[in-house]
Amino acid sequence: MFREMRRSRQLLTMDATEAILERCTNGILACVGDDDYPYAVPLSYVYHNGKIYFHSAKEGHKIDAIASNPRVSFAVVDEDRIISEKFSNYYRSVIVFGKARIVQGNEYGEAFRALVEKYSADLPEDIRQKEIDTCNRACIVAIDIEHMTGKESIEYVKEREQ
Repeated sequence: MFREMRRSRQLLTMDATEAILERCTNGILACVGDDDYPYAVPLSYVYHNGKIYFHSAKEGHKIDAIASNPRVSFAVVDEDRIISEKFSNYYRSVIVFGKARIVQGNEYGEAFRALVEKYSADLPEDIRQKEIDTCNRACIVAIDIEHMTGKESIEYVKEREQ
């Protein structure tokens, strides 16, 4: 169903791919938008329990697109260092394919906590807990991952092989 990466030598291990998802703080969600135009939107996320979670307003273009067609992709760029003398760049990135859905029940609380912990870990626990307990404006969306790959520039592969 999913294409194999053409430059398989540059394929990252699953551990390295998950490490990128864990350390990065933003990515681009791509879905089918109005009139079948692609709709790509940057957002903050957390990788938790093998899923991508993000928060959203309860209505809008993103939620409408997901309701109409839950198949999405999500891309994260971990590094993008320009090497001008080589007319190139050194990079690491991840792309995820999956189905997005609105989170309900206990999963909502767990995902919301994971988001708060990732983005507000420097705040005291009581302030973080108050946000978790009182926020009712957020919609939490999960991407159930069906396929993902990590890739790095050939220069990183060559460095590692030396």
